[in-house]
Amino acid sequence: MKFLLYLIVTFFLLLNGFSTAHTLIRDSCKKAAAKNPKFKNDICVKSLETNPQSKAAKDLAGLVVASTKNAASKATSLKGTVDKILKGKKMNKMSEMPLRDCLQLYTDAIDSLNQALAGMKSRDYNTVVTVLSAAMDTPSTCETGFKERKTPQKSPVTKDNDTLYQMILIPLSFTNMLK
Repeated sequence: MKFLLYLIVTFFLLLNGFSTAHTLIRDSCKKAAAKNPKFKNDICVKSLETNPQSKAAKDLAGLVVASTKNAASKATSLKGTVDKILKGKKMNKMSEMPLRDCLQLYTDAIDSLNQALAGMKSRDYNTVVTVLSAAMDTPSTCETGFKERKTPQKSPVTKDNDTLYQMILIPLSFTNMLK
């Protein structure tokens, strides 16, 4: 009988924890969207609610860490995508240079995102904002490399860059809310 009671209490405590995380995610995304017209609330909620680490977050700082890791994962994935395009046989030679530039930009963004995680550990929010801002320039700088060629090229990663921008905007907006 005691075991059954223990199971029921544990179940309700876990349910309450998930409910609290769900509320934290939705409320934080909503507040960030209200402060920045470029912030997409639906992307924020979806990306965090599907992330187990976000569900375990107890506060906004925990969401910054989880969303920064999400952004680093997206940047790493995008770097792999560009690397595959560069190694592909059907790659447009006119796109090679901007793609190589994007590859370096993604590497730099990943480094910046890792610096942001280190800054969160020490609660150095000014550094976190600075390095996240640097990382956030990556998608648009990559896209600009295609547009500013003698013969402008269509970027094969525009949609991914748009997503990466949003993924970096999430922890940046949350960090600004912590300051």
